[in-house]
Amino acid sequence: MQIKKLYSKMASVLKSRERIVIELRYGICNGGSKIQREIAKMLGISRSYVSRIEKEQ
Repeated sequence: MQIKKLYSKMASVLKSRERIVIELRYGICNGGSKIQREIAKMLGISRSYVSRIEKEQ
C-alpha cells in the first residue's frame, strides 16, 4: 500500500524523465535497480545528467 502511495506522489510531482530515472535507479516498478550508465544509455542522456536528477530528488 505504501508503494502505491509513493508512486502516486512521484507521478504528480516529478516530470516524466525524472520519474523514469528514479524508477529505474531504485527499482521501484520492476524491483531491479540499474546503474547510472545503463539509465543514461537507455534514455539517450549523459550519466552526469542522470546523477543530477538523482541528487535533486
